[in-house]
Amino acid sequence: MRAAEFVDELVSRRFEAVFNPYAERCPVHDRPDAPLIRRDNLRAFLAAALDGGVDSVWIGRDLGYRGGRRTGLPLTDEAHLDALGATLGGISFGRATVGPAVAERTAAIVWRMISRLGRPVFLWNVFPFHPHEPNDPLTNRSHTAAERRACEYLIVALVEALAPRRVVAVGGDAHKALTRLGFDCDYVRHPSYGGQSEFIEGVRHLYALPHEDVPILL
Repeated sequence: MRAAEFVDELVSRRFEAVFNPYAERCPVHDRPDAPLIRRDNLRAFLAAALDGGVDSVWIGRDLGYRGGRRTGLPLTDEAHLDALGATLGGISFGRATVGPAVAERTAAIVWRMISRLGRPVFLWNVFPFHPHEPNDPLTNRSHTAAERRACEYLIVALVEALAPRRVVAVGGDAHKALTRLGFDCDYVRHPSYGGQSEFIEGVRHLYALPHEDVPILL
């Protein structure tokens, strides 16, 4: 797999009521070259993972409007671009939006735990785009079964290419999707909707991390 070809494949996909951050530009929040910046971000992330190897792949559900829709990076908001870059040896990721950086609660908890691992993790989603309510782009909705099936080949190709020691499903939707595909994956509760404590404990258990207080975000 080549990172550039993988990203090009994402650019080509279109769905109703779905924002493709690698091909589309938000007229309100994006810079003029936002899709290019997000393509570069993901290309750099994947190329670094392919070149250097990863311990784990964490797979969530889909991109959120405060996180991956803006950055092009799964489970990563603008507040944690530097944290991701640091785990990859100092790669610099670009901001594709105007105005103040936007934080996402899920990304904050995910990155608090990744920072404790001391090992490289690649982040992905079952549906790698931002599904939203019709005519309301700054909302989140769950992707449909048809949307999921249309992107399953991307998950298979990605995991085969990265060959991680562990695949982790972040949330029940991701776990069901990965199980359907035949993956032997670990499960942790998704940190949203009151699941922060269980997510933290799940990651601690999987990676045998020492117990330390991780503040819950309100």
